[in-house]
Amino acid sequence: MSLQSVKAWFALHAPDIEVIELAQSTATVALAAEGHGVAPGQIAKTLCLRVGETPILVVTSGTARLDNKKARAALGGKPRMLGPEEVEALTSHPVGGVCPFGLPGPMRVYADVSLRAFPIVIPAAGSTNSAVRIAPERMASLVGAQWIDVSEIRE
Repeated sequence: MSLQSVKAWFALHAPDIEVIELAQSTATVALAAEGHGVAPGQIAKTLCLRVGETPILVVTSGTARLDNKKARAALGGKPRMLGPEEVEALTSHPVGGVCPFGLPGPMRVYADVSLRAFPIVIPAAGSTNSAVRIAPERMASLVGAQWIDVSEIRE
């Protein structure tokens, strides 16, 4: 269902973007980078967090790590990672396929500035073996994401 909702979302909002399905899993940054032949930093990982009572999505570079101090300041409270069941219930996407596309309802989405280091990023597309290639600015625009600085890059 999730992959189909993402495909339907792209058909409606950005029909020029193709959802790529690979035979192997791309559920981790390392697997996704290998599968798509790119550096790990180019993978756009989507974190599902809760700040207070509000669930949010934060999309960062694959090599970025959430900086708690920056995140607390930018998001107005301490972010808490959600468990796999809650993530899937909120997004309809399984962990490893979470993305800001094709969501069952409105959710606040943030794009971390770490994504701007790349002309094209590769976020998941609703399953553990699907993704899209998209410019970070276009991704943020399509999902109405607000740009924030909440990460530190690790090598």
